[in-house]
Amino acid sequence: MAIKQKTILVACGTAVATSTLVAYAIEETMKERGLRVTIRQCKATEVPSLVADCDLIVATTPVPDNLGKPVIKGLPFLTGIGKADTLDRIEKILRE
Repeated sequence: MAIKQKTILVACGTAVATSTLVAYAIEETMKERGLRVTIRQCKATEVPSLVADCDLIVATTPVPDNLGKPVIKGLPFLTGIGKADTLDRIEKILRE
């Protein structure tokens, strides 16, 4: 059975450079792993108003964690430390 396309909200402070870097890494890795994803970039302050349409939030800056969706900290995409584990967690959540 095919997994339906999932939507990931990638949030950073300004929705420009950092979220673009994170979005690209997630999209390419999930594609390699056979998952279809749509990535939407936003400012961290926009997350509460956009959360309804997403399956997962990846944020490089703090966002509320009581939004009813899984939230993954995106810092490993910036430091490289724990990046592979974070991508594995993202995949696991998307396959659930």
